[in-house]
Parts: sequence; structure tokens; C-alpha cells
Amino acid sequence: MGFIQEATVQSQRTVCVILNERSGDHAEGDRRARIAALLGEAGLNAKVVTPDRNQDLTEAARRALRQSGADMLVAAGGDGTIAAVAAASHDEGVPMGVIPQGTFNYFARGLDIPEDMEGAIDVLANGELHDMPLGEVNGEVFLNNASLGVYPLILHRRESIYNRWGRSRFAAYWSVLLALSGFRRPLKLRIVIDGEERKVRTSLVFVANSAYQLERFNLDGVEAVRDGKFALFTAKGERSIDLVRTALKLAGGAAQKGADFDLVTARDITIHTGRPKALVARDGEKALMKTPIRVRLRDVPLRVMVPRNDPTE
Repeated sequence: MGFIQEATVQSQRTVCVILNERSGDHAEGDRRARIAALLGEAGLNAKVVTPDRNQDLTEAARRALRQSGADMLVAAGGDGTIAAVAAASHDEGVPMGVIPQGTFNYFARGLDIPEDMEGAIDVLANGELHDMPLGEVNGEVFLNNASLGVYPLILHRRESIYNRWGRSRFAAYWSVLLALSGFRRPLKLRIVIDGEERKVRTSLVFVANSAYQLERFNLDGVEAVRDGKFALFTAKGERSIDLVRTALKLAGGAAQKGADFDLVTARDITIHTGRPKALVARDGEKALMKTPIRVRLRDVPLRVMVPRNDPTE
């Protein structure tokens, strides 16, 4: 287990924080010490754990939670870190809190959790629990989206750009254009959508589980996601220039169903690729998975600490 620092103030609520120090682009110094200090000031009895780089984050979170005896598991990192901690939280049957530390922070922004440390920690101390659907792809948790095709290649290109130029939203968008310009191999898929089979040739399969992310890019499917379904997008363009054009439309909120992509909504999706394995991206992380790829919602929701609803507002 990595370094553990304790905030010793006694409180009824005990939290175990999993901090990914590699998340985001932060220059405020020692994040671990600052988070521990703010937790103490908020009246929370807490342990801050920084797993080693080579540790599996979900397993590290499970182990830290059990050792701490905490009644809440908190993710301090980007959406990939939050998804890993969410898996541990859900498996262990404890609620989850979030201290956003990533580049985009879609999950936190979708729940109105402040992106500054002070605001996020105030939610941990004074918020309320909210149940939300938890998606999984081949048993692995995702919160915002899962995808096949060009997007995992974008993540690969993004890593090299981050290593050279640092983490920023501009670098992330630039990696998208570079990856799209070099894409050459559309996928030939058989997709079973709530029991109905269809054949698809596409460069990108994108499964959304975040209403906020869809709203951010002016995409359809928001109400379906809020009703407990996935929004399944398949890109219509196969050439590099088509993909770049669609990406620019998405960034400007001008992409249109029918012209740029097809959309269906479903609760259960199985994707057959015709190959034994496929590269899958989920919440900014990528991994090879055995096929077929099955996307579904877990039966029990995830409990997340969110800002308290003020009925007077």
C-alpha cells in the first residue's frame, strides 16, 4: 500500500480517500497534505491513501477501505480514478465521495460537485446521498462512457502528448484530431440491442451513461440516460476526413443524429467484433477485453455523496 496520511479530528463520519497524484494538471504543491488538512478542518476523521503506480487501483481501494474501517470511500482524481474507486465502493457496499482532480471531471460536474478541493470536501461533510445507475462493460465499471474503435486510439495518442506537453484540455482536444487523421480501419460489428440484432460498419461505437456529457455536447439521448438506459452512438463516417469533420462538429455542439451518427437507446448491449479480443475504452482508461463485449447496468445503484438539495432555492 502507498503512503497513508491521517487527519486525526474525531467525527462520526470516517472517510478513506484514494488519491491519484497523477490525475489532472495541478500546481498547488503537496495535494496529499492539503487534502488531509482540509478534511480535518471539515471535521472528518480520514485517511488519505496514495497507491503506487503499479497497483491495481480498485484492489488498492478495497484494501485501504478494509484497513481503515471507514464508512465512506472517496476518490480524489479524474474520471478513470473515480470509476475504479466506484467499483470498490459498490462491491464493498459503502457510499462514495468525490474530490475532482482530473482534466474534464464530467462525473463530478454532472452531480454539481464543486471542482475546487474546499467545495468538494464540504460536500463530503455536509452533503446527502444520491443513488445513481452504475454501468459495466464485461464486468468492469464505467460511469460516463465506454467505447470501441477510434476512441481507444485517441487515448493512446493522448498519453504521448501529455507526456511531452503536460495535461490540459487543449492537449486532449489536439490528441483527438491527430488520432482521427490517422485512423484507417472501420469496424464490422454485430450488435445485439435489448435482444434485437443489427449489423454495423463504423469507426466508433460510443456508449454513454452520463446525461451531463450528452448535454455538454448538445447530443440526443439525455432523457433516456436519466430513465436508466444507455445512449449508443455509432459514427457514420469511415474516412479520416469524415471523422475529423464529425469531431469538430461535436466540439462545437453541432453534430446531428442521422447525418453524423446513428443513435439507439438500450439497457443491455452485446457487441460481437469477429475477433477474440477488442480494445475498449471506459472513462478515459483503455484495456483489451475478451469478446463479445457486453454492456449493462448493475442491479444495485451506486450511492454517491452530492450537494444537499436546498428546497428554498
